[in-house]
Amino acid sequence: MFRPAALSLAMIMSFAACAEAAQVVAIGASNTEGKGRGSTPDGVPRAQAFPAQLERMLNQQGCRVKVLNAGKAGDTTRGMLARLPGAMAKDTKVVILQAGGNDARRGEAGDSAAHISGIQSLVTARGAKLVTMGNLFRIAGTYRLADGQHYSAEGHVAFASSVLSDVRAGLGC
Repeated sequence: MFRPAALSLAMIMSFAACAEAAQVVAIGASNTEGKGRGSTPDGVPRAQAFPAQLERMLNQQGCRVKVLNAGKAGDTTRGMLARLPGAMAKDTKVVILQAGGNDARRGEAGDSAAHISGIQSLVTARGAKLVTMGNLFRIAGTYRLADGQHYSAEGHVAFASSVLSDVRAGLGC
């Protein structure tokens, strides 16, 4: 027996699922968040940080996406690993990892590989793709700010551009 109401409800639910934006999580330290703290406070507002820049680029290219800025100034890979489960929604498709130099500054450099491996395992177990951001100075060195650790809005555009194709591939758009 044909049930128009049931068919309509199924179509509406299917359309609503397609209309929702995919989620990307950008996790890292101050250059993900946009700003430093303490003795190195330079940076940009969150609206100019690379996660926001990347979200705009992806949406302009037709990918319906929300990029969550899970950056925290001063964080280490240990902290990122601890924070990541709470930052990832169950439908997160891509996680971008920007592991900075804080591990070395805080005496945790020897543990970095294990923490990054833990992050990779968590992301894979959740069915998402991990995209790691390369060396920030190589990507945007000419846009470094006066504090020597953070970057201008143009640098954040360069960061977003550097991961754009890998994130698009992970999203399938």
